[in-house]
Amino acid sequence: MAAPEVIAMDGPVAAGKTAVGKLVAQRLGYRFLDTGSMYRAVTWLALEEAVPLETPALAALARRVRIRVVESPRGTRILVAERDVTDQLRTRKVEDAVSIVSQVKEVREAMVRQQQEIAREGRIVMAGRDIGTVVLPDAKLKVYLIASVEERARRRYEEFRALGRQASYDDVLANLRERDKLDSQRAHSPLRPAEDARTIDTDGKGLEQVVAEILALAERG
Repeated sequence: MAAPEVIAMDGPVAAGKTAVGKLVAQRLGYRFLDTGSMYRAVTWLALEEAVPLETPALAALARRVRIRVVESPRGTRILVAERDVTDQLRTRKVEDAVSIVSQVKEVREAMVRQQQEIAREGRIVMAGRDIGTVVLPDAKLKVYLIASVEERARRRYEEFRALGRQASYDDVLANLRERDKLDSQRAHSPLRPAEDARTIDTDGKGLEQVVAEILALAERG
């Protein structure tokens, strides 16, 4: 059977969505979109333009901004007003503010509309925290990745070290616990698996093992 045109992938921070999603998309010849990068792009623009967070001005910014996701020899790139901001989205200031921005109802509504437009083009793996429940509730394959907060903190800590960022494991762990709390308790689009999502625990599993599990699900249609 042919793989579903759209694969929805959700889970908490550092559960492996990006690494797994990219490889699944590559194996299927699909596009990959980490929707978190779109919220980071709004956050980056708000900080760049000194727009106060959690204000009507932020909602207006989210409604007017047009975010494009393009493929290049360097991988997936995020464009804001045709400016490539991909390398700006993992800075500490964006990291510290994105949870606040992503909780704003009007921001989420604006981003969901753009994400649904992107998905309508088909052949895509879309990862985030509300893809199966809000963005693509009709997706035929929904995957929910989980991992212990300690394992996720270890992954994020190693990622920061690879990027040359100064951070302690304890600080990363505390930040993830706070992010989990914010994501799961927010009023709009809280983090939770869709009722028909297939949950995969990535603790103790290699990247290829998780990818193989998802590809097997995709092959079943």
